[in-house]
Amino acid sequence: MPLTPEQKAEIEAQRKLQYTTRRATVSAIEEILYQPFDVLDNGFIRVIDYMGDDSAIVQAARVSYGRGTKRTRDDQGLINYLMRNAHTSPFEMCAIKLHVKLPIFVARQWIRHRMANVNEYSARYSVLDNEFYMPPIEQLSAQSSVNKQGRESSLDTNRAEQILDLLKSDASRSFDHYFQMLNRNQEGEEIVPGETALARELARIGLPLSTYTQWYWKIDLHNLLHFVRLRADSHAQWEIQEYARIMLNILNLWVPLVTKAFINYRMGGAHLSEEGLSIVRALIAGEKIDSENLEMSPREWRELKNLLHLD
Repeated sequence: MPLTPEQKAEIEAQRKLQYTTRRATVSAIEEILYQPFDVLDNGFIRVIDYMGDDSAIVQAARVSYGRGTKRTRDDQGLINYLMRNAHTSPFEMCAIKLHVKLPIFVARQWIRHRMANVNEYSARYSVLDNEFYMPPIEQLSAQSSVNKQGRESSLDTNRAEQILDLLKSDASRSFDHYFQMLNRNQEGEEIVPGETALARELARIGLPLSTYTQWYWKIDLHNLLHFVRLRADSHAQWEIQEYARIMLNILNLWVPLVTKAFINYRMGGAHLSEEGLSIVRALIAGEKIDSENLEMSPREWRELKNLLHLD
């Protein structure tokens, strides 16, 4: 469901406000402040507030006054060093607050990242909108045969359409019953005058996990990077990847030097076990690897081969 005219007017009013400050600001983030970025069919992410920038990390690392060094090259080198050697505390000096609208099943994955402050929309206090997530038909895939929590190939068109119809009908029926129990239609009017409505905290319990919720989510930069590294990974569920992709774009606007180091050392890099490192050394020396006598599991060996592009 697109933003209502009232919501658009509120956002425009927020974006017109101007403040004078002595704290560090980032022009690229100021440009997108409060602006919603669409995710999935009805979701979005908005930047509500932020603290710090690339120079705040440099300043914290050097425990100095002012804005650290003046040369971007020096700042990038220090940030690279911090990222490469997992010196994480300087990254905790920056924080960001996001307004996120997301399906409940994505929220249940998201909330596993506990190093954040969260305030969620209350379905005990307010009536939920008739909004539920429907996956794109190309994302309706079979259960993976090797990964118990993953997907495999896409379903054929007929089967995918059948599944999509089931998902839509189940969610629609649940919301119809939800509003009946509240004795309200979607416009908030009484269905049966004088009929007693069920308490909102009980009426909500039959709604599907595809129902959209919203929250304000505030997190420091170190923990945000950890979130994006895990959730933008190809092994994460596609729906949460879509949110992480937008967040990576926001990171690049907010802290471009950190983002460059993060992509290089975290997203584009790899961590090897002691045995994995020994295998790499052996391959460099031209030795043949006997996979039958490795101490690592078949899965770890398969992951290492994929990482090194070995046949």
